[in-house]
Amino acid sequence: MSGVEGMSAEEVARRLSGSPEDRADFVRDAAEAGIAEAQAVFGQMLLDGAGVATDQRAGFAWFNRAAAQGHLMALNMVGRCYDLGWGVGVDKRRAAECFRIAAERGLDWGMYNYATALTLGEGVAEDKAAALAWFEKAAAMGNAKALNYVGSFYEDGWVVERDLARAAQCYAGAARGGDFRGCFNHARMLSNDGCDDEALKWLEACGRTANPPFLAKARKWLRSAPNAFLHRDGAEALDAGAART
Repeated sequence: MSGVEGMSAEEVARRLSGSPEDRADFVRDAAEAGIAEAQAVFGQMLLDGAGVATDQRAGFAWFNRAAAQGHLMALNMVGRCYDLGWGVGVDKRRAAECFRIAAERGLDWGMYNYATALTLGEGVAEDKAAALAWFEKAAAMGNAKALNYVGSFYEDGWVVERDLARAAQCYAGAARGGDFRGCFNHARMLSNDGCDDEALKWLEACGRTANPPFLAKARKWLRSAPNAFLHRDGAEALDAGAART
């Protein structure tokens, strides 16, 4: 055995601890040697431009190669590419099919993405009851984003009795799990219960990890919040967290 497949664990660790460019070279070598995990990782690196020039089309191709070997996260990423048009034309039906297969084979992110498609009716017939079941299954596996979505179902009363206590419990768990939407929703619930100081901590946590589009929505919501405390101090806490990234 030679090349990447013949390397010791110590040599692999050394190559992975190098510069982003050196790591990318090593992962590419492993991908070209046919290692599915490396193919999936290299596809993500190409999407993100991590150590290599951004090339969404090439990233999509590597995800497909890994998925053909049964790599579930790669299959999920093929779905994400079809969903968002990364390196390929948008095709919501194909995206939902990739998510469904990954979900049925046990991948929590496949469950989350398939449930999202079912909730929105994107690429598949809308079915909120089935969506909730998939969100709950992913949440039981520790997926914080799915748990936050379960909270939304209970807060809004989608296919279940409206239960704000259950929603608050879900949001708290999602926040502790690191989901920025969960942090924001947990903060809302805390402030509604008069726990303003605790709410500020979670708004700051949200600001540290939220993406720019969500931050913009969160700021807009806080500016019009009926709670004067959130309107004033909440936005400052969110911005303080964002400034730390």
